[in-house]
Amino acid sequence: MYEPNVVGDWQEYDEHAGLRVRVHRLELSEPPRGRDDAAEGLTYFCLRVTVENRGNLQPTIHLEDGQIDVRLGPDGEGAFIDWRNSQFIEGFDVYPLRRATAVLYAAGPEAALSQVDVQVQVRVDDDWADRRLWTGGIGLHETPGAAASGAGRDSLARQVSNFLRDQAEEGTA
Repeated sequence: MYEPNVVGDWQEYDEHAGLRVRVHRLELSEPPRGRDDAAEGLTYFCLRVTVENRGNLQPTIHLEDGQIDVRLGPDGEGAFIDWRNSQFIEGFDVYPLRRATAVLYAAGPEAALSQVDVQVQVRVDDDWADRRLWTGGIGLHETPGAAASGAGRDSLARQVSNFLRDQAEEGTA
């Protein structure tokens, strides 16, 4: 069974030796070039997607618009992605023991930010890697910056773990 990652976890790709990806630093943040008019009434947040090369080759990485999908809340509504303020990885050669990071600014209803799902599909050279899912949330009552490592992460990780254990128990009965 496919298990989602918790925000902050690394995901290694078997088909691309030494390459790993993670979604991290999920936090409340205003965009550097100002808010988009279409995001009126929504709460902005920022997340980072880092690609690290621990192998011997230097693959060319593409992580552009359309390769990162952000869903919010229990119903999985699509987040507003601020493409103008976001920074993507467009054809970057990641040498061994180096990293490249994409910064994504998105917005959504404040009540839905406690559950954020991020799906990433990296293109390596001319090959598409498998899609991977990270799940996390923003504790709006915590201080910004502490949200990624606070109690919200622990409780979400516990919920994911309990869900997977329940699913495994149903399949073995």
